[in-house]
Amino acid sequence: MKLLRSIWLLAFAFASMNSAHAQMSVDANTINRIADEGYNRGQVVNLAEYLTDRIGGRMTNSPAMREAEKWSQSMFRSWGLDVRTDAFEFGRGWWIESAHSRMVSPRPLELHSIPVAWTPATKGPVAADIVVAPIRNVRDLASWKGKLKGKIVLVSYPEPPKDDLGPAFKRLDDAEIGKLNAYRQPSYDPERPEMLKRYLELGKELNRYMAAEGALALVKMSRGNNGLVHGEGRFYKVGETPALPEIEMAAEDYRRLARLAKTGPVKLEIDSRVHFDDRDTNGYNILADIPGRDPKAGYVMAGAHLDSWVAGDGAADNGAGSVVVMEAARILSALHVKPKRAIRFALWSGEEQGLIGSSAYVAHYLAKRPVSTDPVLAKMPSYYWDTYPIMPLPGFNDMAAYFNLDNGSGKIRGIYAEGNFAAVPVLRNWLAPFDSLGASKVVAAPTGSTDHVMMTRLGLPAFQFIQDPLDYGSQVHHTNLDTFDHLRTEDLRQAAVILATVLLQAADSDQPLPRNVLPSQPTATDPFLYRDPKND
Repeated sequence: MKLLRSIWLLAFAFASMNSAHAQMSVDANTINRIADEGYNRGQVVNLAEYLTDRIGGRMTNSPAMREAEKWSQSMFRSWGLDVRTDAFEFGRGWWIESAHSRMVSPRPLELHSIPVAWTPATKGPVAADIVVAPIRNVRDLASWKGKLKGKIVLVSYPEPPKDDLGPAFKRLDDAEIGKLNAYRQPSYDPERPEMLKRYLELGKELNRYMAAEGALALVKMSRGNNGLVHGEGRFYKVGETPALPEIEMAAEDYRRLARLAKTGPVKLEIDSRVHFDDRDTNGYNILADIPGRDPKAGYVMAGAHLDSWVAGDGAADNGAGSVVVMEAARILSALHVKPKRAIRFALWSGEEQGLIGSSAYVAHYLAKRPVSTDPVLAKMPSYYWDTYPIMPLPGFNDMAAYFNLDNGSGKIRGIYAEGNFAAVPVLRNWLAPFDSLGASKVVAAPTGSTDHVMMTRLGLPAFQFIQDPLDYGSQVHHTNLDTFDHLRTEDLRQAAVILATVLLQAADSDQPLPRNVLPSQPTATDPFLYRDPKND
């Protein structure tokens, strides 16, 4: 019996090896040519500098985003790719001309702040006494009735500073990557959309109530310390523009104002010179293709979001991913590859507002979901709600693989398998040549909040790369520090070489990557959960 078992195990091992080798669809010389082109004649650094230094932050539908859309299309065309734009309804463009805030009394002091996106301008400098009125939910508003007329209102609770015990800059070691290789069971909470709805309604009602009470402007506290500001806003749709100007203030300055307000009057001046752009309410995804040999074989795809916030230059989030996708396209075009499947490169728009561009692509080409029957939720991006049944479209089977890059400029360390167990051995095989670059790991943990999610929710083979975090989460993400200096150019080159290779492997593989199951309506993970009303 032991002999038979040994023979069986040996046969299984050989079969597994043969299966893995069968999935290695790109010959070693081609991999070397990709590396040579990316490392020795690469343009990714030049692309990153132009996008971040010259164009800068790219709010969806802003003039800068329009410039980035034109520039990226011209670059794809110069490399010989077939390029088109896909339009989807988004809303208003918005951009900052200039802005400042300063304390007038009890002493003059310049403060660090940024206008909140899609809020209106002040009518020149506005100076007034402040009122600290922390609002956590809609029911808090009534207590401030009759107390806000002619005031600038500080609406955040002045959270005290906390010790920052984590490193500001970090690269992953093997042990930390190993911890990611733990399957996380899916969790479904049917009440999650209702919680999101209440959060959205608070933002709308807060500004409306303060305007009705005669307040002049609102001030929010930054969620980060050390002078970081973000300026994120949500009300980009036509007809949803807030009535009052809003700014986000650095936490240290906000706390100073709140402390001073406990001891006497504090006068603040705000000058927010921002502009709306309503010339075109459509957002645009940029799609560029390298044709495939077999029109019936479908396509593989790589994507990153081109839009950003504007506190910084949108370098790590997600200029880095965008230029890596562009460079992978340039490399493969320069090598004149002729893959079995077409290779599509996507630069998404509207990601920062809820994966709107990639959701539009899914709804147009891949599958549709019923619109939420809740009128409030129906207006929210589909990223925030799941409805069933999923209805595949004729193009559903055409997408053979999707790879996303959106975690800063840190070098690629592997791929999140996203619960697709069947794809794991294939992905490991495709990454094996890059073990010396530290990029050979395939882990079970899922990752969310970026464009591949809209495909994985359909059971499609869609994946996000593992990347070294650097200072992305600790300092850079959405902040005024998101500039070229926080990119690591050697990591961008590495990422472009790996992305180009993995795409070509997927495009030339005899068999497409295994898919996951088409999801159906789940049941509540915890059917006995009671919610604490204090957290509403």
